[in-house]
Amino acid sequence: MFLALFNTLFGLAVTVYISNFLVPKYDTMYDAGLFREMWLLIAIVSGVLSLVAVISIAPKDKTEYFGTGKAQRFRLKDYWDVLRNNRAIQMLVLAASTDKLGQLSKSSAVSIVMYGIIVGNFAISGGLNIYIALFGTTFAIIALGVVAPRIGLKKSMIAGSWGGIAVNALLILLWLFGDPKTLSLPGYTNGYGQDFSGVSFFTGASFLLAVVGTVFSALTANTVYPMTADCSDYEISRSGRYMPGLVGTIFSFVDKMVSSFAPLIAGLLFALIGFSKVLPDLSTPETAQLKYVGIFLSYGMLIFGFVCNLIAMKFYPLTKEKMSEVQEKIVRIKQGQTAENGGA
Repeated sequence: MFLALFNTLFGLAVTVYISNFLVPKYDTMYDAGLFREMWLLIAIVSGVLSLVAVISIAPKDKTEYFGTGKAQRFRLKDYWDVLRNNRAIQMLVLAASTDKLGQLSKSSAVSIVMYGIIVGNFAISGGLNIYIALFGTTFAIIALGVVAPRIGLKKSMIAGSWGGIAVNALLILLWLFGDPKTLSLPGYTNGYGQDFSGVSFFTGASFLLAVVGTVFSALTANTVYPMTADCSDYEISRSGRYMPGLVGTIFSFVDKMVSSFAPLIAGLLFALIGFSKVLPDLSTPETAQLKYVGIFLSYGMLIFGFVCNLIAMKFYPLTKEKMSEVQEKIVRIKQGQTAENGGA
């Protein structure tokens, strides 16, 4: 849970760094110098965090495997067997990958359209993300720590998905019929030279909905990690084989494969409205088509991901009660393997 929240905060920090420092420095989003600086920062931080991760998981190499105390080897056909017969991992991959597809569709180019072109001040996107992160992450931790353990992971995913659909539908209506050019924050002046001393309806509504949306998104995104562990336990009860690494690899591979289509979808939609050779930049004039594409990629794709979550959870077999049965069966399997190994 905290790892996922840290990833979210790190992503927000990168967004702020880009929108408030790099873009003003180079006066464009598409400059080789900008990408060099951005690459250097992310490479150094990622390298340090990867080293920490390797050191942290190293002791696991010395632990015994399940109830046998013997390492198990798996072949390619074992991957196919799990993916074909483990309904839980099938549905979890569908939910997680489409959910992430919606999240990743809101790329830097989309942020430029929404804030740099429609609002008129790209830097305000970084400031807005800071405010949203401070409030949204706090409430998300409360929701994950209090709500999820009480109602179970599957119900948490369903509740978060319904909430996400409602919030993002309201955000679509707000951006379509509200006035984005009145968006303002302390320390920021909107792109048309007006400094709003008060809080406009658009500012208040968009901020409130964004914070609530962050909570619902965190509820769906962060339940995925313990649900992956549940899928691994379910595989033990189904086949008697302890293969958390294999289950995690399958989940990660399919999840990344599906979510990698996000830039392609964004590129195709921009190409359809005339940006086949170059993406929109801060100097691009606002058009209705550009606004519709930006809103769809920002919020419509999120709704698509949440709808897929609901469909997947309808067929996801691991309820809170089912997991109690799975754990009881695992205990019996482990006792049997331990006794057999000791007898040998």
